[in-house]
Amino acid sequence: MKLVIIEPLGVEEEKLMEIAHKALPDSVEIVSYQTKVTDTESLIERGKDADIIMVANLPLNAEVIKGCKNLKMLAVAFTGIDHIAMDACKEQGITVCNCAGYSNAAVSDLVFGLLISLYRNIISCDQVVREEGTKDGLVGFELEGKKFGVIGTGAIGTRVAKIAQAFGCEVYAYSRTVKDLPGIQFVGLEELLYNCDIISLHVPLNESTKGLIGKDEIALMKPDAVLVNTARGPVVDSEALAEALNNGKIAGAAVDVFENEPPVSKDHPLLHAKNLIATPHVAFATKEALVKRAIIDFDNVKCWMEGKPVNVMN
Repeated sequence: MKLVIIEPLGVEEEKLMEIAHKALPDSVEIVSYQTKVTDTESLIERGKDADIIMVANLPLNAEVIKGCKNLKMLAVAFTGIDHIAMDACKEQGITVCNCAGYSNAAVSDLVFGLLISLYRNIISCDQVVREEGTKDGLVGFELEGKKFGVIGTGAIGTRVAKIAQAFGCEVYAYSRTVKDLPGIQFVGLEELLYNCDIISLHVPLNESTKGLIGKDEIALMKPDAVLVNTARGPVVDSEALAEALNNGKIAGAAVDVFENEPPVSKDHPLLHAKNLIATPHVAFATKEALVKRAIIDFDNVKCWMEGKPVNVMN
């Protein structure tokens, strides 16, 4: 059995192999690549003999999937799988497993880091201090008492909602599945957008969520509302959001995700919008989270090899 780690997983090689050898029998041959390639030919070359490929957020198209003739399992070291050609995996009978749960704390932390940066003008405050300026024009807002809207109440959305409660927010939620979460009121999407001061997105990317927050939805938001997107870029219409920010229709936004993985083009509309904080898809990227996901990913491989697969996405 050959396992190919087709891209770096963000964990030191020694630690990664320690995790691998704890989970898997010695009979598994492990090849680990410490550089990232993106072209189809190189990816096929790396994975052509693999029974199992371990991948993070590197896109694997149908040509790559079909070009890896021995492939039986994809161990995705990520929560979302929208970067994987799932139809090709189904056609080839390849099991796909993800690493749900590894970044719950990491993503939730960044949501509030971004939000407090927006509310307290932290970036602007840093700049004025360096320019011998003062707090004039930089008076911020408190989280306490604000209406906090969470769209998507999976593990991360639920954690964000609980943290918002700890800050003293009045929490509302919109999700396909209504849950019994103490102190959290489930409402319709339009009602949430219309009433909330803060809106945080936590939905996966699929056909039903692509463009979920478009021009009409943004128009429902309060002029002093802010939007935080640590979910997936295409969930939001970037041009509509940029237009709303530039026209003062909403007060601010923070985005960690775009239509494609960074680097993001300098011409992207959001990078020229007012009152926007951008980060390069780092919500999941903490030292602790990357180790957690490696442990989960190798455990997924172990369970699959034992005929008891977990975290199966197809």
